[in-house]
Amino acid sequence: MADLSPMTEADRERVGAAVAAAESHSAGEIVTILAERSDDYGDVALVWSAAVGLLALLALVALPDFYLGLYARLTGAWVHEWSPREVFAVAALVVALKFAGTWLILLWRPLRLALTPAAIRNRRVRARAITCFKVGAERRTHGRTGILVYLSLAEHRAEIVADEAIAAKVPAETWGDAMAAMLAELKRDHLADGLIAAVTQVGQVLAQHFPRAEDDRNELPDRLIEV
Repeated sequence: MADLSPMTEADRERVGAAVAAAESHSAGEIVTILAERSDDYGDVALVWSAAVGLLALLALVALPDFYLGLYARLTGAWVHEWSPREVFAVAALVVALKFAGTWLILLWRPLRLALTPAAIRNRRVRARAITCFKVGAERRTHGRTGILVYLSLAEHRAEIVADEAIAAKVPAETWGDAMAAMLAELKRDHLADGLIAAVTQVGQVLAQHFPRAEDDRNELPDRLIEV
């Protein structure tokens, strides 16, 4: 999935209208959140930097004469017998330079994200979605019928998190159709349409299990939340 076009104000209004339409047939309350990214992955950059520094140290251990000779040529030092202090100093310098250089390179977020294993990205997106759900939807409705549609752009990942009343009746795999409908639109660079497709599918499921009562009122905002 390529980088998606940004949302316009008209897109935001369309998503909000889709949420209102989906909720008009059920007691469910749908919250939509669009995140630029779910994590900064700074710890991943540190791990990669440490790994590169360690590899540099191992290279010094494997080929000490080559690297000490290279250091002497680069610094213009006279050929002499290396003392343990000098060897450790060179090793520390090389490791520090490798660590710092790798960390600086990984300040570029696209590369840092690309070097983050998919399993870690998935866990971070899921964790952020759950956090957002706890803050914005969990137990904030009378019947515990809140549900979150969460899309994280940088990771190209989406999550659907449901409150306990919904989770008790609707298996998690049921939301697969909503995710598939969203993905189909996102692949065509239709960001708003992807969210609308997911919301529509979620609304249909909620209408089956939680039909709207006559005295039902809107308890959560319909507008798209961007973080």
